[in-house]
Amino acid sequence: MNKIRKGDKVVVLAGKDKGRQGEVVQVMPKDDKAVVRGVNMVKRHQRQTASQEAGIVSKEAPIHLSNIAIVLGDGKATRVGIKVLEDGKKVRVAKRTGEQIDG
Repeated sequence: MNKIRKGDKVVVLAGKDKGRQGEVVQVMPKDDKAVVRGVNMVKRHQRQTASQEAGIVSKEAPIHLSNIAIVLGDGKATRVGIKVLEDGKKVRVAKRTGEQIDG
């Protein structure tokens, strides 16, 4: 079970964007990386195609999962644990508060 999923609100813990928050757009579990909206922006040169103009475009680059943490409702970052319920379902739990992150 992944501790960080698509759609989670996260904060960057390390790097040039430390402290910035954003939503996870894509998770790459094999590489242990995630793409976060508006974070770790890089500029790429774009060749002109039939559908797209040439120029320099900014896009999000992947960031390592160890450098991001889930943000709870109070705006503070927390680590994520996994708890097995009585019916055998696994749920994500915030280590700082103990509350369930998802249903």
